[in-house]
Amino acid sequence: MILQVLLVSSSRKPEHWIVPGGGVEPEEEPSVTASREVLEEAGVRGKLGRCLGVFENKERKHRTEVFVLAVSDELPEWEDSRTMGKLISYNCSIGRKRKWFTIEEALEQLKQHKPVQLSYLQSMLLTCNNDKVT
Repeated sequence: MILQVLLVSSSRKPEHWIVPGGGVEPEEEPSVTASREVLEEAGVRGKLGRCLGVFENKERKHRTEVFVLAVSDELPEWEDSRTMGKLISYNCSIGRKRKWFTIEEALEQLKQHKPVQLSYLQSMLLTCNNDKVT
């Protein structure tokens, strides 16, 4: 089995690749949030798997739960793929992009632009190695 990681372009810096995610709505379970956010930001649907872990930044009062998703559908167009010009700047004419990376490539992208998210992927690798998934 070849493991790949789906990253999306950042809404603030489109040249940077990040893990899709977002805020939990009131009364919403984190697993529901994960499915909703990956559909909004990456245009994919699938079966939610295990939680990789909970990551907290106490200084910023930020808590993140990260899940594995087995992707079953990739939509040709999705909410965040449409024009985001009004949200970012008057001259931005494209929305978010998605791209599949090998694990090594994803690690490199996250190391450069989102080191906190790097720990999510490293956690997944440790879990996969312990489960002997190859």
